[in-house]
Amino acid sequence: MAVIAANCPRIKVTVVDLSEKQIAAWNSGNLPIYEPGLQEVVESVRGKNLFFSTNINATILESDIIFISVNTPTKISGIGAGRAANIKNCELCARKIAEVATSDKIVVEKSTVPVRTADAVKRVLASASKYTFQVLSNPEFLAEGTAIDDLQNPSRVLIGGEQTDLGKAAIATLVSVYAHWVPADKIITTNLWSSELSKLVANAYLAQRVSSINSITALCEQTDADIDEISRAIGSDPRIGNKFLKASVGYGGSCFQKDILNLVYICDTFGLKEVSEYWHQVVLMNDHQKHRFANKIVRTMFNTITGKKLAILGFAFKKDTGDTRESAAAYVMKDLLEESARLSVYDPQVTREQMFMEFDYTLGVNNTSMPGLDHMIETAPTAMDSVKGAHAIALLTEWDEFKTLDFRAVYAAMSKPAFIFDGRNILPHDELREIGFEVYAIGKPMTSSMIGK
Repeated sequence: MAVIAANCPRIKVTVVDLSEKQIAAWNSGNLPIYEPGLQEVVESVRGKNLFFSTNINATILESDIIFISVNTPTKISGIGAGRAANIKNCELCARKIAEVATSDKIVVEKSTVPVRTADAVKRVLASASKYTFQVLSNPEFLAEGTAIDDLQNPSRVLIGGEQTDLGKAAIATLVSVYAHWVPADKIITTNLWSSELSKLVANAYLAQRVSSINSITALCEQTDADIDEISRAIGSDPRIGNKFLKASVGYGGSCFQKDILNLVYICDTFGLKEVSEYWHQVVLMNDHQKHRFANKIVRTMFNTITGKKLAILGFAFKKDTGDTRESAAAYVMKDLLEESARLSVYDPQVTREQMFMEFDYTLGVNNTSMPGLDHMIETAPTAMDSVKGAHAIALLTEWDEFKTLDFRAVYAAMSKPAFIFDGRNILPHDELREIGFEVYAIGKPMTSSMIGK
């Protein structure tokens, strides 16, 4: 919404939420989320044509276009638990709009939703109001960490709507908003259902590429092939391309896991068993990669990490964001905690409170399920504080600052033998071995050079 406001100075944009705390944060100099460039964009238009408010009713009344941008988490109980998306919040928004509106509106699904959610929204609006509502689908295709640039220079903007005269007119209205800064050839219009499904399929394809390259890392480690060289070789094929071929400990974030599981559930509900199983394997491979990494740590460290201190560098699911949802680090740490390790965590953007919330919400790990959790995990103010006295380092988020650590000082501060487990393949492995570290990197030969062997 901030980017729309920045590019459309004559359009008033108001973001509303029930939480006074959240709105207060958006109106402050300390935004509730971290995203490079976001603070500057918000501050450039806040109070001009961008506003944050808890006055939901007044905002609905004065708006011509209403975006529904709410969380649609995976259901944790009931039918479809663990796979289906919970669209309760979308329905609640629709009911509130129908209750308050005193004129026709365009309602836009911005949240990632199951295909045909728009039909449910339309039925709620039509049954609870005498006014006419056109429902559009306008999913977002941005990546955290580069979100502002992705919005300012999108690869495409997708708008789906009913293929009726009124539906096409609503599509044209939303197109005119984006046309302020997005070239016409990058604005794609479709029917409602194609737009909704396109978002799920896009995330499924991206996650599939991550799981596909990660599946090869285990084979590389057995054969002394180098996964980065393989990625470069296959990525040079224009039919494949080089995006999302970076091997890692596994994907995370709020979208991939949730959207693939949602796609799996939709396929199941239509009796498409083989299709469902195909996409579910992407999730299973991602889970396997996280467990495989944790198991490698235990096996390498003489089959026991009980009581040993391990430095965890990074908890966010990727660099340049404070988002911890479905972070691979949480899963790896859970496995290490079950082996009775002591963990010292450093992440430049994640608080201890955030970390423990993710453990509890996603993994059910808390002081009740794992007594003594508070004492098993310490949070460090710097990377150097985290590594002091550690037997090993597990690098789980690819923050740039980890590349420039003084590793001679790090080595001196650690217990010996000093292990490094690079879950993102960003460190200079040969240099680290020369210093004295025992280095494990995903999909990499264990020796510095395999030439001539």
